[in-house]
Amino acid sequence: MHHEFPHPDLARELLPHAFDHRDGAHDQAHLLRVWRNAELILAVEGGDTEILLAACLLHDSVWVDKQSPERSRASRLAALKAENVLSDLGWATDQIQRTSHAIEAHSFSAQVSPGSLEARILQDADRLDAIGFIGVARCMYIAGMHNASLYHISDPAASNRDHDDGTYALDHFRTKLFKLCDNFCTPTGQKMADERSAKLRNFYNGLLAEIG
Repeated sequence: MHHEFPHPDLARELLPHAFDHRDGAHDQAHLLRVWRNAELILAVEGGDTEILLAACLLHDSVWVDKQSPERSRASRLAALKAENVLSDLGWATDQIQRTSHAIEAHSFSAQVSPGSLEARILQDADRLDAIGFIGVARCMYIAGMHNASLYHISDPAASNRDHDDGTYALDHFRTKLFKLCDNFCTPTGQKMADERSAKLRNFYNGLLAEIG
């Protein structure tokens, strides 16, 4: 697995710390997809490859269930864990702080503004994995983990009710996924998001059409 990344020796050292819990939406395949997104953005926008790689590999290193009231702290806890891991590897304080900030700022629920290029790239790269076809698959997978229904049987589009994405998977498109599509930090990330956003909306509209 570590050979899939640049700096394979660094990847080999960090991958054992990448998760304290994993599922099919947050696993090594997710890390690789996020890195490949980040690499495409980095090639155009620039950035520090080592810091970005470390942030990608450790951004989900502390698991908090998405339905937990503590969910917004997950990225901060992961950032603190990363600081300890990178300190043990002898990284300089500035490198550690830049990596930690990128990890903390990547999360939608944390609402931390990304203040560095690497943080903006990681946020974009991770959010790209939440939209498009892979975003649909991950959304439905997580909904199944929490025993949610696919949609509200009599009002699937929530025309006359409040959205409830803890109960209905399709509601998550409106409560989060569509909102992600228009809030990318880099021009390259936004261009990639626009392409995936169209796929996301096609699925949503197509599903509504099929179920009548």
